[in-house]
Amino acid sequence: MTRALLVHPEFRTASFWNYRATCELVGARYPAAPLGLCTVGALLPQDWELKLVDRNVETWDESVLDWADIVCTGGMLPQQLDCLDVIRAAKKKGKRVIVGGPDPTSSPHIYKEADSLVLGEAEVTLPKFLEDLKAGATQPVYVDPRSADMGKTPTPRFDLLKFDLYNHVGIQFCRGCPFLCEFCDIIELYGRVPRAKSPGQILAELQRLYELGYRGHVDLVDDNFIGNKKLVKEFLPQLKAWLIERDWPFEFTTEASVNLADDVELMQGMREVGFFAIFVGIESPDEATLIAMKKKQNTGRSLADSVHAIMKHGMWVNAGFILGCDGEKGSVAQGIIQCIEDTGIPVNMAGLMFALPNTQLTRRLRREGRLREDYDVAMEGHGDQCTAGLNYEPLRPRADILTDYLTVIETTFAPAAYFGRVRKVAALLDSSHRRHKPSMKQMWKETKAFFKMAWKLGMPSATRGQFWRTFLGTLFRNPKSIRYIGSLCALYVHFGPFSRYVAGKIREQIAAGVAMPRVGPRPPSAAEATAPDPAVASPAN
Repeated sequence: MTRALLVHPEFRTASFWNYRATCELVGARYPAAPLGLCTVGALLPQDWELKLVDRNVETWDESVLDWADIVCTGGMLPQQLDCLDVIRAAKKKGKRVIVGGPDPTSSPHIYKEADSLVLGEAEVTLPKFLEDLKAGATQPVYVDPRSADMGKTPTPRFDLLKFDLYNHVGIQFCRGCPFLCEFCDIIELYGRVPRAKSPGQILAELQRLYELGYRGHVDLVDDNFIGNKKLVKEFLPQLKAWLIERDWPFEFTTEASVNLADDVELMQGMREVGFFAIFVGIESPDEATLIAMKKKQNTGRSLADSVHAIMKHGMWVNAGFILGCDGEKGSVAQGIIQCIEDTGIPVNMAGLMFALPNTQLTRRLRREGRLREDYDVAMEGHGDQCTAGLNYEPLRPRADILTDYLTVIETTFAPAAYFGRVRKVAALLDSSHRRHKPSMKQMWKETKAFFKMAWKLGMPSATRGQFWRTFLGTLFRNPKSIRYIGSLCALYVHFGPFSRYVAGKIREQIAAGVAMPRVGPRPPSAAEATAPDPAVASPAN
């Protein structure tokens, strides 16, 4: 029997996304469970013995490597440093190491210490590796440009997870996005024609979670859940019937493009199955900037009206904003701040533009000689794009961009501004349709979490007045939404301190003179040199 150790590397970077302090309120250690490795586990031979270790939630003991015959690891750019540490620790013990995932696929040269790189979509490349492994003749790199047939993706090995360590569990409905955002690597990794699992596959995954005793928040991790609206509309009624039969054990979140607001039927369908929050990439309120970054789907609309339409269908909205784009013609701080206030979005993941390893943006910056030499190497001691963005020479002065960013962070995450927007959500959010009933265990967790939150936010003078005004006001005016407004309040346990951390780091950079990064001549990898432009290679769906 082959023993495979699946290691999920730690996200070392400080980030708006890693809201550990909020997770601790409900006894969790990290927001999301490692769905990718659970899927890999399902693709490995059934007679292998598997063990999953998540370095984000578990104490690491290198002796666990002694148990393994093979170590499987990999992940995203913010996991790069820890992934390399895992590879080196395993190699030191003489273990065979297999690496895959988005960052190794985009930057394979960084992971050359591994025995084999299984790149691209595992459903396509992993079978060939396993065939060679059985024959005793594995190769250093496995690459296949084909897209996976999502209809053949197995149910992830959710049984490998320790559910109580996470705030939520994820499943995946589709891959790919029909749009053409210049800075995004999703269309490079997964294409512009969204591919989805069948409704039966998704219901089987939910059934497996249900059988394992999991209840509560399920995140559909799709980068654009509504990339193929037709498929979503076919799926939602079947999901509703499944939920009714089991007395509504789950409620959902996802990511979608803002054009969701244009489709009342789709919003109504999502509302009826219990979606309570979505993330949208707004990036900028300036249409010239949006056109320059090829995000035209956000133009020609009132962003505030679009966001409010979604909220009125029972889903509060999180959003991303990016500063430092080439299309910016001057200071953008006030425009972004006004957009955030007009939309009333409390959770704004504002960051500096970052050239990801495998994007149209990166290829253009390389041609223009503006890309930092080590742009794809994660830096120790830095946050994510909040503090380590602008890994290239921007067109606007760096000091001006950083000053704008500092203004946005300090203004929008001030207690009065943040909780003021939460109150706007409370006034718009319609939760009269909610069917999900938290279990007694979950209710007890949330009750304890409220008292912890009340201590952290309701006692300090900086947040006391804003917190109680928001919480008690919602309790009296919109009581059916209190759980969700409480969640938005709880996020400030993380966002408040983290926004101050980011502001401090940006002030240090401005004070230090914001040295220009070294740009130059690292030759592109084979994958980068041959990567097709998705605008040509794959037509929009």
